Amino acid sequence: MTPVDLDVRPGRREDRAPSPPSPRRAGSARRRRRHDFGWGLLFASPYLLHIVALLAWPIAASLYLALTDYDLVRSPSFIGLENFERLLHDDAFWASLGHTAYFAILYVPAQTVLALLLAVALNRTLRGMGFIRALYFIPVISSWVVVAFVADSLFNPTFGAANAILDVFGLPAQKWLQDSALVIPTLAAVAVWKGVGYMMVIFLAGLQAIPPERYEAAQVDGANGWQRLRHVTMPGVSGTTFLVVILSTITTLQAFEQVYVMTEGGPNGASELTVLYLFRQGFQFFHMGYASAIAWVLCLLILLLTLAQLWLQRRWVHYD
Repeated sequence: MTPVDLDVRPGRREDRAPSPPSPRRAGSARRRRRHDFGWGLLFASPYLLHIVALLAWPIAASLYLALTDYDLVRSPSFIGLENFERLLHDDAFWASLGHTAYFAILYVPAQTVLALLLAVALNRTLRGMGFIRALYFIPVISSWVVVAFVADSLFNPTFGAANAILDVFGLPAQKWLQDSALVIPTLAAVAVWKGVGYMMVIFLAGLQAIPPERYEAAQVDGANGWQRLRHVTMPGVSGTTFLVVILSTITTLQAFEQVYVMTEGGPNGASELTVLYLFRQGFQFFHMGYASAIAWVLCLLILLLTLAQLWLQRRWVHYD
């Protein structure tokens, strides 16, 4: 075997230090990078325009308006933090915030638990199961106007089915949406009925991601149905539960259509949630600066609640 076959001769190409690229080659590489960057920017431009036109610009404009006195007629006049100082002493704003918190306390746990139970019940391979799941999803795609008509047939004090059921058990009839004490719980029940199908689908996806070997091992160990739900299902969907809680909390803090269509904040402002109060300040009283300040306070509140939930999830969410 010759040195040529083994390629062990000194001074071969692999032993030499790489020569620096020629100026002509470096210029060609720069032109190719600029060309690729231009095409990348062109393909990303629809989303960049969406961010600037529909997100960044409105956010910056609302922050500016929150520091001004603006009524849609006169030009905005800068007043600093006066709108935020006014919020601190606005009893109607704090009342709307309390109604929103009460609505969230009733809505989020009820929807999360009911959606999980429905998903567990429908996570089976039976004939017609897809049709049954679709039935639960129909209220999700229905408008709040349609849902309001359905709710009126149930909770109307005169001919509603809810009072007919109470009458069967000898209980007094209720005014439901016309009662200051019952309007928020009734709204929460209707909201759960409308939204539980969506959360059920999310839980179904989480349940089907749990390895079946875990249920088989639990069954071999003699675990009953409740123990499998407690020690296999719930830890397995803890990440999904966290997502559902986050989405439900944000939904309740931004609730507007339901209250606007069903009660318009009544009776006597008992169901006036924060976003409805913001809408009235901005589009009925034309206090656009004040409404923008309310929007920013609500945004910061949602951000703080989300960060708190992210911090707490480390204690109970399992991602393995």
